[in-house]
Amino acid sequence: MKKEVFFDRPDTCYFMDDAKAIAQYCRERWPEDVSDLIASADNICEKTFLFNLKWDLERTFVPIHFDDLVDWHINPAGDQEFVWAFNRHRFFITLGQAYQFTGDEKYARCFVELADDWMARVPLTEEDKQGPWRSLEAGFRGEYWNKALRYFKDSPAVTEAFLDRFYDNMIVHADYIISCDSPYRYMSNWGVIENHGLFDIALMLPQSEKTRGYAKVALEHLEAQARMQIMEDGMHWEQSPMYHNEVFHCFQDVVILCRRNGLEVPPALLVRLERMAQANRKLARPNDHELMMGDSDDVDVSDRMSEAAYLFMDGQLKPASVKELDYGSIWDLGLTANEEYKKLERKDPQYTSVCMPDSGHVVLRSGWNPDSDMFHLMCGTLGAGHSHGDKLHIDLVMDGEDVLMDAGRFTYVNGEDRRQFKDPSSHNTVTVDGKPFYVYKDSWECSKLAAAVKPHYKKVGNMEYIEAGNLGYMDQKGSVFIRRKVIALAQEIYVLVDEMYTGDAHSYEQYFHFNPEGTVRQAGERQFIYEGSKTKARFAFVSEQVRVEQGRSRLARYYNFAEENDMLVANASGDGFVSMITVISKEALDVQTEKVPVISALKRITYEDRQAEALRLTVGATGAQYVISICHEEVNSPTDLIEVDGCLGYGNVIVFDKNRETLVGTVLDV
Repeated sequence: MKKEVFFDRPDTCYFMDDAKAIAQYCRERWPEDVSDLIASADNICEKTFLFNLKWDLERTFVPIHFDDLVDWHINPAGDQEFVWAFNRHRFFITLGQAYQFTGDEKYARCFVELADDWMARVPLTEEDKQGPWRSLEAGFRGEYWNKALRYFKDSPAVTEAFLDRFYDNMIVHADYIISCDSPYRYMSNWGVIENHGLFDIALMLPQSEKTRGYAKVALEHLEAQARMQIMEDGMHWEQSPMYHNEVFHCFQDVVILCRRNGLEVPPALLVRLERMAQANRKLARPNDHELMMGDSDDVDVSDRMSEAAYLFMDGQLKPASVKELDYGSIWDLGLTANEEYKKLERKDPQYTSVCMPDSGHVVLRSGWNPDSDMFHLMCGTLGAGHSHGDKLHIDLVMDGEDVLMDAGRFTYVNGEDRRQFKDPSSHNTVTVDGKPFYVYKDSWECSKLAAAVKPHYKKVGNMEYIEAGNLGYMDQKGSVFIRRKVIALAQEIYVLVDEMYTGDAHSYEQYFHFNPEGTVRQAGERQFIYEGSKTKARFAFVSEQVRVEQGRSRLARYYNFAEENDMLVANASGDGFVSMITVISKEALDVQTEKVPVISALKRITYEDRQAEALRLTVGATGAQYVISICHEEVNSPTDLIEVDGCLGYGNVIVFDKNRETLVGTVLDV
């Protein structure tokens, strides 16, 4: 096939609008990134492979090398994910960019040789459908092969004969992807990734009735998948930011190609893509990294947000850290898009805190600066196999520094490591009798699930309230309902109240996993200090029956890479109702916490702790004093008020700022 037939439309119909100009721009703006990429491409030419690109789903840290033929079925560490990641061939794009930076034909020859070798020695067989030809990898190759080829279109190494072989192989890919369609694809990220690859094949091959048919099928499937998989609040149902962003990338690619080829974007797909972008904005930490929730890594999502800001021309999606499209984005969007993006006025979102009622996330923020504070609570549906036992889990950022973190994922290999990282004990949540509320069957499936009572959120002035529940222990002997309440005072002090409702005797465990870059030390009875590079946080365990143990756990910022971190486990037990109250504050505030009795203002009786509890918080740094009343039962009957430390009010959760008022207070829950 002649080149002018294969490449039948100008570059402006694809992703990069001017490869040589983009290469020059990158050399000027990001010389270190360019040098690193060329070094990686040189290694690939020497048949040495390492998966360490930003959005690699399964990173590796030990390179593999082949002296002779590449073994496309190699599994060096017993993790089948390596076989699959290897056969996605994302490294073809690395070769393509190196070719544009240098003009060195060795990169083009390497691409052609590797692609030819793979096409010749890895045909589609039933056996390989669980290996190199797993349908998911076919979808990835639909993107990576076709994007890579555009980098080499002017190289003499790309011959007419090679284009014939390439075309025929992509047709095999397209037909195979269509043949794999099933109801499973409507709910899995697999369906999106596969049909994204199908759409890329359809739009990047020379146009014909066949390719137009592929595009039609892909768009129909993708629209249905978008409607099925994306919740109304914008979160991908699998509850993993890593896969949320992979799906987001796929939809985004489709929108770009539609717009640049004069095709109508399915309305439902476009609406849900924008909602996904908004969800990214809401859930990103102050450093613009995604939450490490579920099977997710510690990845900077500012590129995804900046791409969305361009696509929707929405300045509220534009990250403060990205004044121009970054190295990766500019290859997919082009120089013209970069100029348009730079002109887009950035605006802070009109909200700081937000509740996402469908997915079960609540985020409290002090602002949108990199040194802002952020508190996140998750209590929603499990999602799919990429989700973890994280109901009622919390993340905490103070002064822009992670304090409490999710443990991440580490591996997909079924075994002790996989179970540990998915287990509730690796999350900042509560368990009963040392048992998980999810029971894992293997790496992906559960034999027991747990229903959530999704969060209720309320904001009054500078005070905020979250309440959510976990029904995961209701099916056990002596069933237990766990309710977690969070009272946030000016987003500087967080009162964590865990209520365990039962009629039987149980033990309870609260877990707190800390940023490995900081340290935790004991500072008094049931008091601990986290000290990092930017912040210090005090953890005061108020409930007298609580015993706190300090230990070590593991956190994985990336697949295949884990490190140790500090952990606190608070233990309590009791027959019947038990509460555990923890006050978390910035150490600089010098918050002193005391328990005070709760009294019936009319009956003049003092309530037992199982009925109601109260705290007096004195802030040494400011002189502020807060009194917080928490009713565990409905006690104001027939007509009554709560009296606490000279304050009077009506409600289940009341905060009194004693320097301002002692009557009524701020009622956060009635």
